[in-house]
Amino acid sequence: MPTRALHQSNGSKEDLSTDDVGSQIRELRKAKGMTLQEVAGAAGISIGHLSQIERNQSKLPIGTLKRISTTLGVQINWFFHAPDVRGGEKDIVVRADQRRKLTFTQLGIQEELLLPNLSGPLEMLMSTVEPGADSGDYSHDGVEAGLVISGTLDLWVSGQHFVLHTGDSFSFKSTEVHRCANSGQEPAKVVWVITPPHY
Repeated sequence: MPTRALHQSNGSKEDLSTDDVGSQIRELRKAKGMTLQEVAGAAGISIGHLSQIERNQSKLPIGTLKRISTTLGVQINWFFHAPDVRGGEKDIVVRADQRRKLTFTQLGIQEELLLPNLSGPLEMLMSTVEPGADSGDYSHDGVEAGLVISGTLDLWVSGQHFVLHTGDSFSFKSTEVHRCANSGQEPAKVVWVITPPHY
């Protein structure tokens, strides 16, 4: 379950703007009394790059956010916006309009959590990958699988490139370096199942 949901000043249920993640990284870093140099060094990026991320002036690949999150002592799910959940459905049902969402700064990828929480042995996400978006290379523990719901997805696994279309599915060990992108003209929607939870 997310350790903390991002707050929004207007209290609405709208998606996170691309500004929210960078701002939240800065707030969390300052709250922990860490300098730009400390976080950047531990995350393996330059101070200038981290500063740009915090000011929402640079792309924030998933792998980079993962390293920053680890450095700051939280999981990526910290940055998911959690809308209000109806009474008895809290731990069982996720309504389409109540998914926790995370938009990666200037990357063109939005993640929606399809499970009520991440306390179980797996996670399920709906990714929307905009045309021209690219996750960058990353890897982590576990195994993952996916199904392309619409559009076209470019997928690289250990250097192999696959072009997947609506209805195509895939599976691979998450320890293999992987990356996804969208070279098509319309958003690609992909359902991912990952175990153990990565976010």
